[in-house]
Amino acid sequence: MLIRPALPADTPRLLELTAGTGVFKPFEIEVLKEVLDDYHARGPDSEHVAVVAEEGGQIVGYVYYAPEIMTDRSWYIYWIAVAQDVQAKGVGGRLLRHAEDDVKKKGGRMMFLEVSSLPHSELTRRFYLKNGYEVTGVLRDLYSDGDHMVVYRKRLSGQDAPG
Repeated sequence: MLIRPALPADTPRLLELTAGTGVFKPFEIEVLKEVLDDYHARGPDSEHVAVVAEEGGQIVGYVYYAPEIMTDRSWYIYWIAVAQDVQAKGVGGRLLRHAEDDVKKKGGRMMFLEVSSLPHSELTRRFYLKNGYEVTGVLRDLYSDGDHMVVYRKRLSGQDAPG
């Protein structure tokens, strides 16, 4: 599997792949397009990162992450998705490790992400727990009534402060 920087020409495939997971809402796909368009317009000097995973010349997943600017070296995974036909085959884990390794090289100390509490995200929540993330908070009814934001974190360097 090849992991490489996302290109503007990849955007239609990333939107299709994301929609095909059945996890993201239509407006989230629209936001992804805006985020990717902005990312490509900023150019290579941006601290934001978008990489894709390719197998056999086909994009099968991607991850988008960036520093959380008002923090001390905390980073945030905004998007990670794997094509439905290759889920549970290691692609997501490879993308996640790639992002974590890259953030460590850049001096990052912590990674955060959020997931819906609805049943359609159960496998996603298990994926993060399996990969060493811990639930650090739940914002009740954030997305909508009954749809809570589950916040995960993983320390990449150092130790938690006491208390």
